[in-house]
Amino acid sequence: MINDRQFLIDVAKMKMPFGKYKGSFLIDLPEHYIVWYKNKGFPTGKLGKQMQLVYELQLNGLEDIVREIRKKF
Repeated sequence: MINDRQFLIDVAKMKMPFGKYKGSFLIDLPEHYIVWYKNKGFPTGKLGKQMQLVYELQLNGLEDIVREIRKKF
């Protein structure tokens, strides 16, 4: 449970480290960009797992949960 909480906090604070959207918060990446990664294959490691979560959150319209977390941290 603690790890899940920390993972959400990390996603809320994480910015895209490269590419066209470098410096943008992951949760604020355009949906088409996340979907493109979903089809191409997410990066390996923690960034890929974070992007997978962003994909699921965007798919279900739950991005605001992460944005609220970001405001608190």
